[in-house]
Amino acid sequence: MKPSGENVWHSERLSQVPFRILKAHSAAVSSCHFCFEDTKFLTSSHDGTAKLWDFSTCSQICEFKGENTGPISECNPTSDNKRMVTSCYDKTVKLWDIQTGNVLWSVSLDGLVTSCNVSLDGKHIVCSMDVENSLCIIDCATGSKVMFVKDHHKSTITRCCFDPESQRICSVSSDRSVKLWDIAAKRTTIQINRAHDNVISDCGFSFNGCSLCTASWDKSLKIWDVNTGEFRHCGPDNLLNGHTGSVGCCVFSQDSCALLSGGYDKTIVLWDVISKCKKLVLKGHTDWVLDVALSANKKWIISASKDTTVRLWNIENAEEIPAVIENKKAIRGRLSQCEVCKKPFPVMHWDNENVITKCFFCRLSTPSNHMPSIPTEPPCAMVI
Repeated sequence: MKPSGENVWHSERLSQVPFRILKAHSAAVSSCHFCFEDTKFLTSSHDGTAKLWDFSTCSQICEFKGENTGPISECNPTSDNKRMVTSCYDKTVKLWDIQTGNVLWSVSLDGLVTSCNVSLDGKHIVCSMDVENSLCIIDCATGSKVMFVKDHHKSTITRCCFDPESQRICSVSSDRSVKLWDIAAKRTTIQINRAHDNVISDCGFSFNGCSLCTASWDKSLKIWDVNTGEFRHCGPDNLLNGHTGSVGCCVFSQDSCALLSGGYDKTIVLWDVISKCKKLVLKGHTDWVLDVALSANKKWIISASKDTTVRLWNIENAEEIPAVIENKKAIRGRLSQCEVCKKPFPVMHWDNENVITKCFFCRLSTPSNHMPSIPTEPPCAMVI
């Protein structure tokens, strides 16, 4: 089944970044994830459905529906791409078989389930609930409840996720705190009170497990060194002036050199983690951006929005767009020559210019182990 709408590429007038608009959900799209080595992607929605898409054709492969009686707050695929977990406001967590679209098990909980995540080893699922501000850890194979952490925060937990080693769970809350729960020790090992000046909406680990990013309604993102605890002495790295409103979601690239965020200002921002500067701002959604995903080769972005649409953005040639060129001029710092494209790029005062030898977008284009297929579509059409 083809998604509704014209089957063509569009382009934002100012940034000239090609994008596709996918209209298949009837309510806010709550989450999005690349899967199957970036050849497919998953979306979930407040319309109570989740969908699996083919990347190359932007067409639906499978629709997961009929089992949820409320909005789906989040979906997450397992690392082997065989199963998917969904959390729902109907107080359930469900595990689905991605190939057949069938529910393998369903767990009923006492409150609205605000978030869910699958450990990288595929053994456990963690979910957060608004009742008693609690976390529940579930055995992925059997659907049995392994652990229940009551009153983990002082108010609603907005997001929870495993670290890459599947040993710790990070949770953030409207109480403005960040907590890391050690599964083996069964206790909180790191607690950061007043981490932000407003509700913390999202969190995510870098793929090497060294850093944790948090996004907040205070319009900022922060990167915390949770590996050495350096933040205790020097504080977190702050990413500022990227969004004009609350930041709703964040995710690291697989090599941890880039960060993607989405906000209530309807924009998506691509950040250079090394220089702590925004590199690209994408505009086009007509309502809040609720989730974002970055492909392994960092050439494609998926965004999910309250405007009921999913957008697929092609940032492969982002280095050449006027917005990025102007942004370079606005950044103060030393200039260095990229060893790949030979173009000048800014090196900030805190950077080691002996280490940073390539510009941000040449670092983005470095081949990775997982390369998505390229959609075969007509050239992008400018929107005037």
